[in-house]
Amino acid sequence: MAKAVKLADIAEKLNVSTVTVSKALSNQKGVSEEMRGKIKRLAEEMGYVPPSAQRRPGEQKSYNIGVLIGESFLEKYDSFYWQMYQMVTTKAVSRDCFTMLEVVEAWEEQELAMPKLLQEGKVDGLIIIGRLSRKYLDFLDREAKTPQVYLDFYDEKRDCDAVISDSFHGMYRLVDYLFEMGHEKIAFVGTLLASGSITDRYFGYAKALMEHGKEVRKDWVLNDREEGSRHIDVENYMELPEDMPTAFACNCDLTASEVIRKLNAAGYRVPEDISVVGYDNYLYPGICQVEITTFEVDIKEMARRAVHSIVRKIAGENYRKGVFVVEGHPVYKDSVKKIGGRRL
Repeated sequence: MAKAVKLADIAEKLNVSTVTVSKALSNQKGVSEEMRGKIKRLAEEMGYVPPSAQRRPGEQKSYNIGVLIGESFLEKYDSFYWQMYQMVTTKAVSRDCFTMLEVVEAWEEQELAMPKLLQEGKVDGLIIIGRLSRKYLDFLDREAKTPQVYLDFYDEKRDCDAVISDSFHGMYRLVDYLFEMGHEKIAFVGTLLASGSITDRYFGYAKALMEHGKEVRKDWVLNDREEGSRHIDVENYMELPEDMPTAFACNCDLTASEVIRKLNAAGYRVPEDISVVGYDNYLYPGICQVEITTFEVDIKEMARRAVHSIVRKIAGENYRKGVFVVEGHPVYKDSVKKIGGRRL
């Protein structure tokens, strides 16, 4: 029996990625019409049959997975969430599933507009990347009647299936590292309650301070955006405290880069005068001249787990329900300076 042709076989012949082949065959955006035509012609010539058409009773099924991302998460630079979507697509393709991306615009979220992917019945389940408003999530849960998994956030008010990074422990480790480097005057930068991850990272910061006998100072808990907003705006919403700390623990690398810019404008050098840490280990090249010490999120594992969960949820099979926390690890770079004597 001839070996079934895979997406990877087509991709190899045309020297493109399997993601590109997947998009072309499912008529998604992001592929030129010329390349789409080449891929479809080659697929036909090679005898490619979609997994859903080849499977036999008892074999693993193939599904169309919708991916929703709020437009605000893709606005600035090469987004962390765009990278996360690409990884979800790669993991889905490895399971012979297709993904279809829809960006939810602000007005659609506000007006509770049903995603076109659901209106047209194109997908079997949804992975939602980056937190949308609770009102919109409630609307989808109530009206969509489609299996859903949240990625990089969870809903604190109800049971949900979600995959998140270990925000609490990650920030705890970064702040503990700052103490090891001699810092005792440490500020936190992130608007509390703006997202669940920022709040979790704040509590990791607070735990590290408590363990080192320090209290949280209100004047050292600084906003990086307007309350309720997803748009980072350190320039307008963060004010440098009168009594300056020796280090800033920032809720993400983009915030950290803007804090460094603000410090430089005020005459401070990083790390010579003040140290800074971030979170995610993801920053578009060229944004910041200083390599930022950070906590790396395991995007591959988060994407793999989300795809695994949604496929099993669609199929009605057993899977780990609830919130799944994926561990990461600190990445030590150039933005932290050791000060004072060695701590015991």
